[in-house]
Amino acid sequence: MTISVIIPFYNERLQIPLTLDSVSAVLEETGETFEILAIDDGSEDESVEVMIEEAKSRPYLRVLSLSRNFGKEAALCAGLDEAKGDAVIVMDGDLQHPPSYIPEMIRLWREGYMVVEGVKSFRGKESRFSKGKANFFYKLFARFSGYNLTNASDFKLLDRQVVDEWTKLRERDTFFRALSAWLGFKRTTFPFEVAERTTGDSKWGGLKLIKLSINAITSFSARPIYAIAMVGMILLLLFFILGIQTLVTYFLGRSIVGFTTVILLQLLIGGGTLFSLGLIGIYIGRIFDEVKDRPRYIISYDSQAESKDTGG
Repeated sequence: MTISVIIPFYNERLQIPLTLDSVSAVLEETGETFEILAIDDGSEDESVEVMIEEAKSRPYLRVLSLSRNFGKEAALCAGLDEAKGDAVIVMDGDLQHPPSYIPEMIRLWREGYMVVEGVKSFRGKESRFSKGKANFFYKLFARFSGYNLTNASDFKLLDRQVVDEWTKLRERDTFFRALSAWLGFKRTTFPFEVAERTTGDSKWGGLKLIKLSINAITSFSARPIYAIAMVGMILLLLFFILGIQTLVTYFLGRSIVGFTTVILLQLLIGGGTLFSLGLIGIYIGRIFDEVKDRPRYIISYDSQAESKDTGG
């Protein structure tokens, strides 16, 4: 049995050796045959050079470098497409997914679970505002998709059969947490505490998180666009009631002079129309991206291919 571990990195030059040392030490203690796939997501620093140097002394390490920054989801897809293990572990490269939980993940897998997912029992030193944003997103996502991902994470172990089914999902934009839940299979969870970063800062700024949230909801569910019709029906009913009230007050001679009601209605209708058009535009844009059938990622460097070319 072989265990594959997928670790995406983006501008983590100083963190890479620490992560590889920690993960390798834990895997060696398990006694399992293993490989580590380090994915460089188009880093702008010397991350890929550090990975290549590390691979010289680590025969189990395979380095994949993407041609540009395609995003974490694409980097995960690259790793899942290339992983050869009977079980595949996905984890972040900043060690906030502690490698010490890997033996527990393998144990649960050997008990027959095909998906083993880490659930955050403690989110680390996260501000109340950040926790509030996360909770709001998960509630919104659950409402629109039907999947409750509260405190879920990308720290997972997937059986080979699950990975093979994942590779059949060919949509360009993916949301790993949700799609891995959609696949089903016998699954279990384990609690873990998010560790503190030892170097660098998080690459997930506010705008990136907003974009991820929009992509996650619109790529996984069409319910938001259906909601437009429901809102339209509700507003139509309200306008009908308001219209009757207006006519009654007019014929009774009690109509109010001024344009306040008209202005408010115009603002409401205009705002609702623009919002609806924007939401429809997002879905049309997603269709546009999908029908072009461009690859999720492009690999510019593969240490395994280079090794074969040089006879190593």
